[in-house]
Amino acid sequence: MVGLASILGQETCESYLIFHAETKLGNGFRTFLYFLGLAYCFLGLSAITARFFRSMESVVKHTREVVVTDPSTGAETIRHEKVWNFTIADITLLAFGTSFPQISLATIDAIRNLGSLYAGGLGPGTLVGSAAFDLFPIHAVCVVVPRAGELKKISDIGVWLVELLWSFWAYIWLYIILEVWTPNVITLWEALLTVLQYGLLLTHAYAQDKRWPYLSLPLKKGGRPEEWVPAEADSRKHDTGVGNGYSEILPVSENADRNVVDIFSIHSRDETAFPGPGYQKVPEFDDAVESSNKILKEETTLEDSDVLALWRQQFADALMLESGESRKLNNVYLRLARISWQLLLAPWRLMFAFVPPYNIAHGWVAFISSLIFISGIAYIVTELTDLISCVTGINPYVIAFTALASGTSWPDLVASKIAAERQTTADSAIANITCSNSVNIYVGIGVPWLIDTAYNFIAYGEPLRVENAAGLSFSLLVFFSTSVGCIAVLVFRRLTLGAELGGPKLWAWLTSAYFMLLWLIFVVLSSLRVSGII
Repeated sequence: MVGLASILGQETCESYLIFHAETKLGNGFRTFLYFLGLAYCFLGLSAITARFFRSMESVVKHTREVVVTDPSTGAETIRHEKVWNFTIADITLLAFGTSFPQISLATIDAIRNLGSLYAGGLGPGTLVGSAAFDLFPIHAVCVVVPRAGELKKISDIGVWLVELLWSFWAYIWLYIILEVWTPNVITLWEALLTVLQYGLLLTHAYAQDKRWPYLSLPLKKGGRPEEWVPAEADSRKHDTGVGNGYSEILPVSENADRNVVDIFSIHSRDETAFPGPGYQKVPEFDDAVESSNKILKEETTLEDSDVLALWRQQFADALMLESGESRKLNNVYLRLARISWQLLLAPWRLMFAFVPPYNIAHGWVAFISSLIFISGIAYIVTELTDLISCVTGINPYVIAFTALASGTSWPDLVASKIAAERQTTADSAIANITCSNSVNIYVGIGVPWLIDTAYNFIAYGEPLRVENAAGLSFSLLVFFSTSVGCIAVLVFRRLTLGAELGGPKLWAWLTSAYFMLLWLIFVVLSSLRVSGII
């Protein structure tokens, strides 16, 4: 009733975003404007996510050369050793990066809440809601992405089980500290232990990947293929054009190949031509070596090119509203629609053109710059959400479970969809979901609570209290129950179809509808509980 009264104008919210004159507008119109701004921010998150993926690809594909001498023949070979382990890259760069909008939002909410004995509601609510969005809608998308009849399964089931175990434990742990250990209160030690468990997840997953004795499950290592991306998909990536791929969000179909970002192709296509995976003979100069040297020369030329020229091209691409092929269209209305869409995206594209080119420092500069932009957008999203809650009277947890969780989880959806489309296995598509859920708790909730509990402990000698902890705990129970139903279906598909993703389109779409139903159950029950209706 409070929310309805606010929207009908019976109550006035005195807070505003930019101008005080906003308070003179009707509550219904203000609500519409703030939701419109929220949607535009989510569009910006999509744009910067594409740049973030390109920078992450540059970071992950970095290799180092190791010279190995054969003891019997004395022949030297150069081993191209990956700097990043596949499993660690999934949990850190991929899962942490795609969860950064939620982490930023929760951290900003905690910093704004410094000095209060009560934790903010946006951060935990968003992260629990994001976990549900990751597990249900993203699985629903990934299961139908492969072509009809195509099956994609998890190749290293042991690593996935470890990641799944830590993902489930994260939410059990959160329930324990909210309801069992110290009800409705978070202590400094509980927050610290929450963050430290992220390190334990990394250690355990790496131990499972390397099959360390006593620390790994006794399961045979399936082994991911050297080529994560099929040749027909990977061939689209090798284009050394200076301005290629800077316009990230394009609805125009002719630019689809140019702008699809693939963070999973760590290996060169030509590596399999060498005597072993990632090897080349030093004394010999066969066709494979010449081909490799040619590719290396092209990459070196691009890396040594004028950075300012690359940066200028980014701005030129950001201001381009119509491609050459689009100009050839005979349908004037279609052209106008595409130009209008590009015009709508132009401010974001122009802003993100300030992100440095990806060839600087193996992509690290662009990687960090992208995270800074993501944090800025997350701050605006936090302000808009506060205003929507103030104007409408809707419980902040309800907004966090729905609009915020869906919008900030968009990078997770994009990453898993790309992996499900273009990888030969389902490892990264599903690992991104389970690992992102772990990161949401251990880092996304752990770090903000650590900031607030440390401040309260030093300033007041008091712990951090959680308002509406019962509602959050109820959401955790609903999430845990529905997630069991989700994992059970994945296991059933593995036993019957031999794979978690793809298969006959009818069964894929039925599975997708089932996952979406589970998500709706979570959202409805959680929203009713935190609103005091049930």
